[in-house]
Amino acid sequence: MFERQLAELLEGTTDAAFTVDLQGEIRTWNKAAENLFGYPASSAVGKACATLMKGRVDSRTPVCCQSCDVLECIRAGREVSNFDMEISTLTGQRIWVNVSLLVTYDQHTERRLIIHMMRDIRRRKKAEKLTREMFRIAKHLVSSAEQSGELPPLVPLTSQEKKILSLLIAGKSTKEAAEDLKISMSTLRNHISHINQKLHTKNRTEAVMKALKRGII
Repeated sequence: MFERQLAELLEGTTDAAFTVDLQGEIRTWNKAAENLFGYPASSAVGKACATLMKGRVDSRTPVCCQSCDVLECIRAGREVSNFDMEISTLTGQRIWVNVSLLVTYDQHTERRLIIHMMRDIRRRKKAEKLTREMFRIAKHLVSSAEQSGELPPLVPLTSQEKKILSLLIAGKSTKEAAEDLKISMSTLRNHISHINQKLHTKNRTEAVMKALKRGII
């Protein structure tokens, strides 16, 4: 009864959503998951999540495996933050998704199920890759210019200031950047003010453009 109600509830979300028990077995699988991953519910339910997803955080480091770190954290009562993961679809295509987890508890059976909610972030990952390539090119051009004495030196940025600029360049809003760094908006604004002073810019847009031009991130 509990699983059926949960499955009906998850059909109302546009995210690909499925539930997994503490042994890593898929218990429910919504229509959005069928559309994103290609597996019908009849093929996914009852399978091991790790076997189906084959998740990795990069080309070499697996997330999904028999001894799942996510399940271990949940068994130990530790919270798991959102994370990005590259997964495998039915056709073998590798796509990037952002994963959110929610633990549910059935009081009647005293059973816990972990809801996995995944959203397609291929466009964001493509933009991040393009940004990294722009960084690489800009850094090469600036290095050549600095060696020839064409550009004046700038006051070095702190590691936190560089992180903020990297997030802004990646397309994050100031609110999202503050949340990612776990700092207040007031603290973020102070950092941006210091960045503008060091880069001789008037606002964060100019700072981002100059950072790209100078290749200082």
